Parts: sequence; C-alpha cells; structure tokens
Amino acid sequence: MIKLKKVLSLVMVGILSVSILAGCSKKEDSKGKEGKEKLVVWSAPLTDHDADAWKPIFEKFEKENNCEIEFQIVPWDNYAEKYATAISAGEGPDIGYMYAEMFPQFIEMGAVEDLTPYLEKSGTSDNYLYLDDAKMMGGIYGLPIEAANPGVLYYNKDILEKLGEKPPKTWDDFKRICEKATKDTDGDGKIDQWGLAQGWGSKVFGSLNWNWYPYLWQAGGDIFNDDLKSVKFNDKSGLEAANFLKELQAYVPEDSLSKDSNEMIESVFGPGKAAFTIMLSSAATSVFDESFPDLNWGFVTGLEDKKAATFGAVDHLSLMSSAKNKELAYKLIQHMLSVESMTEFHKAIPRAPITKGEPYQGDERFKEMVENDKNVYRPLVVGPHGVEIYEYLWKELQTMISGDKTPKQALDDAAKYSNDLLAQ
Repeated sequence: MIKLKKVLSLVMVGILSVSILAGCSKKEDSKGKEGKEKLVVWSAPLTDHDADAWKPIFEKFEKENNCEIEFQIVPWDNYAEKYATAISAGEGPDIGYMYAEMFPQFIEMGAVEDLTPYLEKSGTSDNYLYLDDAKMMGGIYGLPIEAANPGVLYYNKDILEKLGEKPPKTWDDFKRICEKATKDTDGDGKIDQWGLAQGWGSKVFGSLNWNWYPYLWQAGGDIFNDDLKSVKFNDKSGLEAANFLKELQAYVPEDSLSKDSNEMIESVFGPGKAAFTIMLSSAATSVFDESFPDLNWGFVTGLEDKKAATFGAVDHLSLMSSAKNKELAYKLIQHMLSVESMTEFHKAIPRAPITKGEPYQGDERFKEMVENDKNVYRPLVVGPHGVEIYEYLWKELQTMISGDKTPKQALDDAAKYSNDLLAQ
C-alpha cells in the first residue's frame, strides 16, 4: 500500500487519455465546452475498444444532463499508484474503476465516497447482482461493473479420457488424476505430460488468484479474521491448503518457479501437455480459441475439500470524494450500470450480466456457471494493508515451493508480518 506521505513525494505519472469530447485534462477545471459541467471517468483497459463501446452511452447522458464527459483509460501498469498520485495532486477523476486490492488505501485516505446514503436515497440497491461484494470496511465504496469471470479449473478432455477419468470434484479426485497424468508418454525416460500446469514464478502477487485463494477457501480458510485486525491464513485450514499445494508439486513441471501462470498455459496446458490448469473463464476466448483452437478442454468451476470455491474478482465504479458535483457523478454511475447501458455495452464487450434484468451476452460455454455457481466463486475480502500482506504472502509461498521453508514456516512468517502491520 502507498502511504499518503509517500504519495505526496511521487511524481505525477502519465495517463493514456481517450476523450469522448475534447477538454482540459486538469481536474480543477470542472467546466467543459460552453461552460457545461464536466465529469471525468477513469477506467482500466478491459479491451482495445472500450472507448467506442462507451461513447453512445456517454453521449446519451451528456444530452440528457447538459454536461460533458471526459473518458480516460489508465494502463494497468502501476494502476493504483497512478490513482494515488493524481488524487494527491487534485487531478483525479470524478468516477473511477477500482479493484478490491486498491480500496483499503483509498478508503483510509478518504478518497472514495461511501455510497450507502446514495443507494438509500435512490432506492436502487436491488438493481445490482453483486452488491454484497461491494460491502467493505464498514461501507459500500463502489458499485460492481465487472464480475462473473472466475478462475476455473480447466481440464484436457483427451487426457482424462485416456486415463479413464471423469472431471474431478474433490481434492482426492484431483490429486489422483494429477498423479496418473504425470508420465513419460514417448518412452524417452523423461516426463513430458503433467498433472497440473501451474506457474510460481510471477514477481507480482496476482498469481495468488490461481495458486492460493481457491485452495485456501476450499479448505474452509480465509485471509483475514472477521474483525480485519489480524490474519488467519496460517490456521489449520490454511496449513491444510499449503500442504496440499506442496504435495501437488510432484505433478507440476520442474520449471514452475521460472514461469508465471500465463507462461505455463502457453507452454504446457495449451499444447496439450497437462491435464489441468486454473485461469479466468475469459481465457477460453482470449487464449484457447485464439492460440489453441484444437485444444479439447472442459472446466470445473471449483474443486471441493470442505466446500467448493474459487476466486472471482468483482471490480467497481467508485465515486471519488474530490468530485465537485457528487450528485451528478453518482447519477452517471447509475446510468452506466443501468440495464439499458449494460445491455448495449455487453453487446460490444461480451460479459455476464451485473444488473438485474440484463440478458446474458457472455460466453455461452459459461452461461450455466454464471447462472448456477454464483455461490462458488467469490472476490477477496477487502482489508487494511491488503497489498502489502498479499505481496509478502506470495513471496513466502514461493519459498515454500522452492523448498527453502516448510508450509508451516512460510505461513507463520507471513502471518507475523501481516499481524505486525495490522497492529500499527
């Protein structure tokens, strides 16, 4: 997490700006052409044509509210830092696209508005399918805009068929199939087919999404205790998950510490050399359909130990506290997330519905999952010092995989670091 005192010393970073209408990029200048009220919206790049998809939606709002909207796409690299730097300089947006790990920092800075009173006043709480996932740190600091894209367990249908196996449901199923799948298929004395394509080499903690959270939650564990004042990932459930992951390394390529999850998919699972991998459901179109069209794959939403679970991010549109006209900015958020707007947006950028009454326009192969398995995938609990805790935990798990620490040592060391931070 970036502390406020550190934020003030950062140099303002560049932002890729895609404006719907020309206008001054300075946040202080809240007026657009002809003295119209101007709202600035920041978003991460979901696709390469986001601006085109939003343009008619914004134009309708501009016409109805006699205002101007400036839409800016902020690249993913150092995304949260760019927000923090701009906000500290008074040049942040009125509305911002934010992901879970960002919120503790900005909530503590007072940079995002609690939307609870806005929702109560408008009476629109029931409109949003994932509103429960927006409840964090005592408030509702965003309305979900991106959801239902969980990390699913992909399997190679051809490999499972040759092994005489069905898709796994439990850890025991999974481990048994991984063991059977890990073999020398060409008789040269070297393993060339693996149970699990899992990369541990990423330098950033995002790979926790595939390599840790699903197993932790399946074992019945979690990151934080309910009061958010301490962590619990080193309890009995966490240790069970860590030990299971350590056991699975017998069925993972030996170079797993030098490749991240995407690289392992490209080099192992995609070419048909592994029975399983975990990745976002959107990888079906962005990776498999594009790069491996002959791959015969299926998926399981989430394995089960104590319960079935997997990671599924929920990202939000947030009202920034610096917005000069908060009522108008909140009205724009409502407009962007309305059934009409989301239906049009998802025609151009296929995604699962996030608003009640919106038709399904996502990948048809995952429609049943979105409709029936919503209780299986879940986002992170938003808690203080999240980024620092996740970064340290990821590094400790890497030391576990390398063999430099036992699962218990790695989890206990990460928990001590985390609890010391939370006690400050």
